[in-house]
Amino acid sequence: MDFELSEEQRAFAQTARDFAEAEFAPHAAHWDEAGIFPKEAIAKAGELGFCGLYAPEAAGGLALPRLDATLVFEEMAAVDPSTTAFISIHNMATWMLGTWATPAVREHWGPLLCSGQKLASYCLTEPGAGSDAASLKTRAERVGFEYVINGGKAFISGAGSTDVLVLMARTGGPGAGGVSAFVVPADAPGISYGKKEHKMGWNSQPTRTISFDNVRIPTDNLLGAEGEGFKIAMKGLDGGRINIATCSVGAAQGALAQAQRYMQERQQFGKPIASFQALQFKLADMATELVAARQMVRLAAFKLDTGAPDATTYCAMAKRFATDVGFTVCNEALQLHGGYGYIREYPLERLLRDARVHQILEGTNEIMRVIISRRMLDGDAPDAIR
Repeated sequence: MDFELSEEQRAFAQTARDFAEAEFAPHAAHWDEAGIFPKEAIAKAGELGFCGLYAPEAAGGLALPRLDATLVFEEMAAVDPSTTAFISIHNMATWMLGTWATPAVREHWGPLLCSGQKLASYCLTEPGAGSDAASLKTRAERVGFEYVINGGKAFISGAGSTDVLVLMARTGGPGAGGVSAFVVPADAPGISYGKKEHKMGWNSQPTRTISFDNVRIPTDNLLGAEGEGFKIAMKGLDGGRINIATCSVGAAQGALAQAQRYMQERQQFGKPIASFQALQFKLADMATELVAARQMVRLAAFKLDTGAPDATTYCAMAKRFATDVGFTVCNEALQLHGGYGYIREYPLERLLRDARVHQILEGTNEIMRVIISRRMLDGDAPDAIR
C-alpha cells in the first residue's frame, strides 16, 4: 500500500473539491434549512462521473478503485455531507445493479444511473429488521415470468424522489439464505411512499418508508440468483461503509478547516485564541485523530480493492472508527467556535448534525464491533487482525 497519492489521484480530488465549492457551497445551508433534494446538482456531479465512480464500465461507470472513490467523497463531504452521502448511496446501488443485473436491465439502467440522469435507492431496512437485516419480511413470490412483491421498507434514503430501487426481499425460507435482490422501478404500480421524515440532519435528502402492494416486476429484474440477495447486500455494504466513513472524514476535515481559520481570527484577552496552548493542543489532537481515520478508511478501501479475505472486517473497523472520530472532530470544532458554532451563520452545527447519523446507518457502530469481534474469535482465523 502506497500512502502517497498519484498525480492523477490528486487531480481527481481537486476536481471534486472545485466542484463542491462551486455547486454545493453556495447552496448547502439553504438545502438543509428548506429540505431541498438538489437533483440538478447531483446530475452535474454525474456529468463528471461521480454518480458511477466504481460501477463497471459495462454499465457506464468509471470502474475506479474504491480508494479513488474515497477521494471524491471526502472532498465533497467537506462542504456538504448530506448530499455527498446520498451520492455515495447511489453509487453503491448503481454498482450492485451494474455487477449483478441481467444484460438487458444493466444496459437500460446502468448509463442512466451512472450519468446521474436517474437516481437509485438502496432498500434493505424494514420496520422490524434493522440490525437483524436477515430477518426481513418483504416477500417476492414468483408467478410465471414475474415476481409479485409485498411488504415494506423503512428509512430509505431518496425514497419518493429516486427512479429505481435496489430491493432485498424474501423468496425462500427464513434467514439470510432466503433473501434475493431485485431492481424495481420506483414508480411501479402498487408502490406507495410514506411521509417525508423530519430528521436531525441529512435534510438535503428525503427519507421515507416504502410500501409494496402486489408490485409486479419481470423475472429479469432479479440480481444474481435466487437466494443470493443477502450476500449481494452485504457486499454492497462493505463499500457503503467505506463511503459513509469517508463522508465522516470529509465532514471532519471541513470542520477542522473552519476551526483553524476561526482560531486565527477570533480575539480574546487581547490576542487571537490560536495563541492559547490549551486550544492548540485540542486542534493538534483533532488533526491527529482525523489523519488516523483517513488512513484507516484508505486501508480498508485497499483491502476491498485487492480482494483481501479480511476486507469486511477492515471495512467495519474503518466505519466504526472514522464515523466516531468524524463526529468528535465536528463537535470539538463547534466548541472552539463557542456560541458562534451553535448558530447557523457558521456551518459547524450543520456538519455536526449531518455527521451524527453516520454512526447509525450502514450498520450501527455496535454492529461493527460484532463483526470485528467475530472475526477475532474465529477459530479458523487466529491471526485475523495483524
